Amino acid sequence: MAVLLTEKSKIIVQGVTGKEGSFHTQQMLDYKTNVVGGVTPGKGGQKSEHGLPIFNTVIDAVGETGANASVIFVPPAFAADAIMEAVSAELDLVVVITEGIPVSDMARIIGFVRNSKTVMIGPNCPGIITPGVGKIGIMPAFIHKPGRVGIISRSGTLTYEAVDQLTQEGLGQSTAIGIGGDPIIGLPHLAAVKLFAEDPDTDGIIMIGEIGGTNEEEAAAYIKKHVKKPVVGFIAGQTAPPGRRMGHAGAIISGGAGTATSKMEAMRDAGIHVVENPSDIGKTMKSILGK
Repeated sequence: MAVLLTEKSKIIVQGVTGKEGSFHTQQMLDYKTNVVGGVTPGKGGQKSEHGLPIFNTVIDAVGETGANASVIFVPPAFAADAIMEAVSAELDLVVVITEGIPVSDMARIIGFVRNSKTVMIGPNCPGIITPGVGKIGIMPAFIHKPGRVGIISRSGTLTYEAVDQLTQEGLGQSTAIGIGGDPIIGLPHLAAVKLFAEDPDTDGIIMIGEIGGTNEEEAAAYIKKHVKKPVVGFIAGQTAPPGRRMGHAGAIISGGAGTATSKMEAMRDAGIHVVENPSDIGKTMKSILGK
């Protein structure tokens, strides 16, 4: 079993003819991901350079291919409309890679997304990968290995770091999800934790957060009450000064809320094994599972 991305996933690429969309479509195909088509308005009926059918709309693509998932590579100005189109087509999963989407656009559509059947990952994220099954996004597939540890991360590069450590430790990953670092995202830490907690093929969870917001604290509160699996946690931005944006647009702290200290305290109180250095993530999980 895998989380969100399974053998039954049929993926379309919104923005398949763009530079980024085209490049990463090939990377996904090389990893044997079940990509069944692409969407570029005005180019319906043509074939992509990968030999995939192109459709004018997501509805058309779903009707012809049976697609149930989408990845979005369209430019920021058009991304909100692309998300709305995918959600309206009732896809199970939408992964939004696009960064730089105006917060006002996300604020306008997020209620529509959250009241739908669609799970949205991102925006501004590396995507999701189930090793040995497929990947939707931009993560380097070669560092991943099938295993039994689930990863949830706001940071793309720290996702890769944790993945590589788990692979080097011989643990591997059940699924890795880069949830994105923008102020408004679809799948938060809490929802992702619930998925892994219920997955019988996930033995441990790694949760990587960063300063700003309260998502990590909310997930920690749930873990304290409901999750029996071991969780290793790390918070990026421990040296960031209050009120300063550091890295992701969502990484801002003010009034004492959303600080690295408050998040780490909440995680420790929930029984999460918090590491202060990201280089300790993999070996900490191996030590816990070994016991």
